Amino acid sequence: NAKGGKGSATLSMAYAGARFGKAVLAGLSGRRRVECAYCKSDVSDLPYFSQKVVFGEGGIVKVLPLGELNEYETKRLEEAKA
Repeated sequence: NAKGGKGSATLSMAYAGARFGKAVLAGLSGRRRVECAYCKSDVSDLPYFSQKVVFGEGGIVKVLPLGELNEYETKRLEEAKA
């Protein structure tokens, strides 16, 4: 019941969009920012993946590694590949 919290789900999406937009614009203006993005990736067998990236003057300038995954995360990643 998303509206049970008086629109909290909508506000969360709006905040995430604003945060992402600020990171992209900051990067394009020369101030590098790290944020999560769904992008072309080579960190897994999947062609696209959501992960931390560095935004810079050219858009995404670096895709950051996933880091160490726990057992649950590893299992879920394998399920996504299937």
